[in-house]
Amino acid sequence: MKTASQGKPDLILLLVTLLLVTIGTVMIYSSSSILATERFRDGQFFLKKQLLFFFLGLLLMVLITRIPYYKLRKLAWPGIAVSIFLLCALWIPSLGIKAGGAVRWFNLGVFSFQVSELAKVALILFLAHFLTLKTNHLREISQGLLIPFGITGVIVGLILLQPDFGTTVIIVLITLMMIYLAGGRIVHLAGLAALFIPVAVWLLLHKSYRLARWTAFLDPWKDPRNSGFHIIQSLIAFGSGGPFGVGIGDGMQKLFYLPEPHTDFILAVIAEESGFAGVGLILFLYAIMIIRGFQISLRAPDLFGNLLAAGLTMLIALETFINIAGVTGLIPLKGLALPFLSYGGTSLMMSLSAVGILLNISAYEA
Repeated sequence: MKTASQGKPDLILLLVTLLLVTIGTVMIYSSSSILATERFRDGQFFLKKQLLFFFLGLLLMVLITRIPYYKLRKLAWPGIAVSIFLLCALWIPSLGIKAGGAVRWFNLGVFSFQVSELAKVALILFLAHFLTLKTNHLREISQGLLIPFGITGVIVGLILLQPDFGTTVIIVLITLMMIYLAGGRIVHLAGLAALFIPVAVWLLLHKSYRLARWTAFLDPWKDPRNSGFHIIQSLIAFGSGGPFGVGIGDGMQKLFYLPEPHTDFILAVIAEESGFAGVGLILFLYAIMIIRGFQISLRAPDLFGNLLAAGLTMLIALETFINIAGVTGLIPLKGLALPFLSYGGTSLMMSLSAVGILLNISAYEA
């Protein structure tokens, strides 16, 4: 293994990350200035907060790159313990913040913290650590898979209580992938997936708003003023952009047509204001980031680095796909941030922390 002084982090990954965050910052201001003026009488309200989160996230990223990645294994169990504690603490009155019918944010006074964002990264770190230790027992349920299945089940259960179905799906998929990469048996993973599918269907049918999202996905024009309104407005934004867009700042769909245009629907704003060219650039940058992430995983000098890099890259890839597919009508809409672009302090800081770990591993490539 190389020493830290001998290796250099992946500069292409770093450059792509900074480009995405820069584009995101510009588009957050463009998409939120009218909304911020109406809500807070300060058109730069969301921009100022996002810049603060960016600098905090950048600081975390730099600090993480200076700690040899294999030393992060010491944080595996503490990270899971803290995540479970915070997910439980959300239900303490005055600590958990309820918004949009969900309790996902931890009240820190100055700003809120979305605990599930921390839990996702902590679970990936734990799985990479535990699966590396149990690599010779992963074909056995009792000795190799019981604990990772159990820990994942606890995390998933607590996140479902918020409720947050999209994050649950992401966690389950990443867990299955990491166990498979570590040497787990397909029959065990298929069995777990078979158990999760009927639960997912029940959860879909149990909540009316989830069912409404599904019916809106199948035919948004059946109810264009209610369940289908959001996706229709998003598609209008994409269609209005044309090849090169109407110009940054000149979009119309962000003017109270798109819900929260600076978060879930920021790509729709980008599509309207920069057109096919802007969206194409975004997709190109994400493709480079994901490819570089998996390359770092393949070149990692040990199994822990391999699993950790693969899990973090899969996290970024899944969140990107779900957001983009949702706002373009390819899958039912899910309130999920677009990594590095959407407004959201916890999402940005944890995404930059994930990139910091990837950059760290890349400096130790075999």
